[in-house]
Amino acid sequence: MNPPAKRARVASKPDAASGATAARASSRRTPPKIEHPSREERATTGKSARVRMPLDSHAEFVTSGRSDPIELLESQAVTRVPELVPIRYGRMMASPFAFYRGAALVMANDLAKTPRSGLDVQLCGDAHMSNFGIYASPERQLVFDINDFDETHPGPFEWDIKRLAASLAVAGRDNGYSAKKRRKIVLAAAAGYRQLMIEFAGQGNLAVWYSHANMDDLLSQIGNQLDAKRKARTQAALDKAHSRDSLQALAKLTTTVDGRARILSQPPLLVPVEELWGEEEANVAYERLRILTRSYRRTLQWDRRHLVEQFRLVQVARKVVGVGSVGTRAWILLFEGIEGSDPLFLQAKEAQASVLSGFVKSGAYKNQGERVVNGQHLMQASSDIFLGWQRVEGPDGVERDFYLRQLRDGKGSVVVEEMLPDGMGFYARICGQALARAHARSGDRVAIAAYLGKSDRFDNAIADYAETSAEQNARDHAELARAAETGRVLAEAGI
Repeated sequence: MNPPAKRARVASKPDAASGATAARASSRRTPPKIEHPSREERATTGKSARVRMPLDSHAEFVTSGRSDPIELLESQAVTRVPELVPIRYGRMMASPFAFYRGAALVMANDLAKTPRSGLDVQLCGDAHMSNFGIYASPERQLVFDINDFDETHPGPFEWDIKRLAASLAVAGRDNGYSAKKRRKIVLAAAAGYRQLMIEFAGQGNLAVWYSHANMDDLLSQIGNQLDAKRKARTQAALDKAHSRDSLQALAKLTTTVDGRARILSQPPLLVPVEELWGEEEANVAYERLRILTRSYRRTLQWDRRHLVEQFRLVQVARKVVGVGSVGTRAWILLFEGIEGSDPLFLQAKEAQASVLSGFVKSGAYKNQGERVVNGQHLMQASSDIFLGWQRVEGPDGVERDFYLRQLRDGKGSVVVEEMLPDGMGFYARICGQALARAHARSGDRVAIAAYLGKSDRFDNAIADYAETSAEQNARDHAELARAAETGRVLAEAGI
């Protein structure tokens, strides 16, 4: 059998319009060219930045034309759950440090007026000392790193350091440390950052990428400095962190009804959706949540999708978390595997625009949950395998962005109020090192190291800034208390 005859093709000459369209399409398909400057060129960039923006300038804290901190907080309340906003204010009023934790927007507004190095990285955006801690890596090892990325966004590397340093100064004041001891603690954080960044500048890309802070390694560094009592307390804290998983959450957050696990009702902090909205609206919400979880799976790595698909959704509840996050929508989702003793607890947390977004060039993310997840993956050496994002329509008809993660996975953090000066000094150093590790992954570590240099000038400038910022924070905290007293804001303390 003969093959069919080939039909002749006549190529037509494209007109100008179609040619322009093709050119635009080609332009969209062509990835941008990536520059690879030499080590020497990168170091020159850092040194040039130091000439333009001297290290001493980072001590500057601008108070003229400063925005009203209460107005800034009120601006955030507009998009939050109204009945939870008074709880946020109540928690922030507990102490100057509690206020500082909830006032990321206030400090972003202050940072925007300070000198900028021009050396950008992926910022945590809210790098206060309580947003560092231990958690379990996918390999089930306890590691130490930044653990909150709600405000992550590209920006000047020094903003994260200033946020950390000021939090240490605020905590030191709350704990009654002398000015000398506070400064020593802040200097430890700044030096920890600077020295490790210089070390990273001399390493290759893969060595930096794989670098992490294993808790066993950190404990070996301080083992000789701890007496028997402190060693026992430290080990007990690690053992407790190891036990914080979905099984522990099941025991703490649920009860058994008719042989099935049901999430406890502890209003206003923990409220099952059936109680929050009633059975009819809850059924509609569950349909939306099932759609959310199916769509969320598509944002996971393929093998992890397979794992999640082995669990089925059992129940959902609203759970109030943190200080600064109070009022944003946060849910816990109970899933069940083969049986009731095989649980998975996920947290779906609303992701709003970063507090930094109004002060630096905004990113290209259309979904704020994606911003959080990608920022976390970029900054953390090891991340939660269930990190994903999605957009979902709420019962009020408003679409909101969320990111999802495990509720508890070996997480542990320090009790700031119980820390002694020496302990806080060590903690400050490893926090500074964690920031250096995160910034070295996303920014130009060679340029930043060259900018900082080997002297302690940057460290001292940061220490000066931190103390000034802590003094301003005390005034802002007092202003919130006055606002509550006069009825400007409604605060519910002790919740």
